[in-house]
Amino acid sequence: MESTRSQERHRNGPVTLDQEAAAALGISSEALDRVRQRDGQTFGEALAEAGLVEGAAFARALASAAGLPFAPAVPVLPARELLAGLPMPYARRHLVLPLAREDDRLAVAVANPAALAPLDDLRFLFQARLRPLVVPAPALRDAITRAYDAAASSASDAMEAMAGDGVVLELPEGADPLHAPSDGSLDLLEAGDEAPVIRLVNALLFEAVKAGASDIHLEPFERTTAVRFRIDGILHGVLAPPARVHATLAARVKIMAGLDIAERRLPQDGRIRLRVAGRDIDVRVSLVPTGFGERVVLRLLDRAAALLDLPELGLAPAAAAVLDRLLAQSHGIILVTGPTGSGKTTTLYAALQRLRTGERNIMTIEDPVEYQLRGIGQIQVNPRIDLTFASGLRAVLRQDPDVILLGEIRDRETVEIALQAALTGHLVFSTLHTNDAPGALTRLLDMAVEPFLISSSLLAVLAQRLVRRVCPACGREGPPGAEERAALGAATPAMLRHAGPGCADCRGTGYRGRTAIHELLVVNDQIRTLIMARADAAAVRRRATADGMATLRDDGLAKVCEGVTTLAEVLRATQDEG
Repeated sequence: MESTRSQERHRNGPVTLDQEAAAALGISSEALDRVRQRDGQTFGEALAEAGLVEGAAFARALASAAGLPFAPAVPVLPARELLAGLPMPYARRHLVLPLAREDDRLAVAVANPAALAPLDDLRFLFQARLRPLVVPAPALRDAITRAYDAAASSASDAMEAMAGDGVVLELPEGADPLHAPSDGSLDLLEAGDEAPVIRLVNALLFEAVKAGASDIHLEPFERTTAVRFRIDGILHGVLAPPARVHATLAARVKIMAGLDIAERRLPQDGRIRLRVAGRDIDVRVSLVPTGFGERVVLRLLDRAAALLDLPELGLAPAAAAVLDRLLAQSHGIILVTGPTGSGKTTTLYAALQRLRTGERNIMTIEDPVEYQLRGIGQIQVNPRIDLTFASGLRAVLRQDPDVILLGEIRDRETVEIALQAALTGHLVFSTLHTNDAPGALTRLLDMAVEPFLISSSLLAVLAQRLVRRVCPACGREGPPGAEERAALGAATPAMLRHAGPGCADCRGTGYRGRTAIHELLVVNDQIRTLIMARADAAAVRRRATADGMATLRDDGLAKVCEGVTTLAEVLRATQDEG
């Protein structure tokens, strides 16, 4: 248990406690004024470097001044379960290490007992009363390294170790507390004076944005809460605090999203607007009840990152030239297909950016409006007041539009209105959930849409998937393997770029960032004939490839040859092609 004397000293700040310990060692205030403390260095280490103290003498005096026990070294390394609740970078930065737990008491080694924020964070994360033990900084650093290395040595702990290396439970230096600017967004900055739960949620949001995560998962289980980031399409474990912390985390997210904190039985959806390091971030919040509490998923939408130009989409030169020609059409419909999270919205927004010249009236119907586009009228679907895709599209057609983006085609009514709009002088964009481009044609026919409507209005279908890029920092050049030679055939280059062993830039994965692979099916006379004959997707694919269409796998293999991605990534993204 922390002593009253220690708590009182802590409240006075680290300088007061440091000065008292220095005075006990006979160090004058004049000598202290000459001491310069470098980044990452404790005050005691600075004194030792200046020749004013020896070894662990200052840490011993600091413990005495704080009324806490002292040890020259960490007496015991912690159990793996304790380390799962605290990321290694946080432990190293603040020089704290949980040692052992007994009921609601947690023994923790500290180098600076006067630093309040880390102790508050540990109390919250472990929901325990602390029993600090003062240990000299060099010995504590060594113990932290040995403890986390031991925890990461088994394969079962690889995920925790990898995730811990990439997350620091701290916000930028010198920032102000969380506040709400006049535009209604939250400025996510340092919140050192806030409660631990606020600092923790803010830190998770900040670190997720910094890591380029698309989603944050807070998943309650029987004993722990799993905190995971989705980065480049893959979930990575970040923290595993005790299960009793989860309700507090969920309540904090609800408050930020303006949701009902008392409602825990029904799903809830909300939205948060943040400003992180000068970047505007929209956060879509989803909570659903489960057996162990509410599961929380935060979708992070970086407005700047989403607004790409067409050349940045990764289209092959031939496909890019065809798409440019299609965008110059005055009417017709262009569909983008792919599973959820394949970048369809980013592609459509890039097309709208190209068309936004000020000479056209561009309108969208979306669910939800993911990013605000300047100069474009955007409508949010709201089924509760009967504002659906179909009713919204009817209303938009009375607004004299030139270009229409329909977020998704979900039913026959919507697709028929969209096709009619394309026939009557409007350029229409929309999305479908199909595995490939030919499958979009059979999906429309399955919706009982008349073949003549499809063949006369559909310009093209662009299918896409996302694959991870080889990390530019640790990727390695090397000769192709047998599997790569078999897949690439005669096009196999002498050297390929392979995913590296992993580094800090890529969080140990060998990949950093994503790009798209595409399949562009242009509706020509031969394809129209097949549509009228209600041909299946296989027949359409054969005709399209004979006409020069590169399949998703073809485009992916080309990017393997270019060193952009790897064969494993392409096969993972195109496994439905067999």
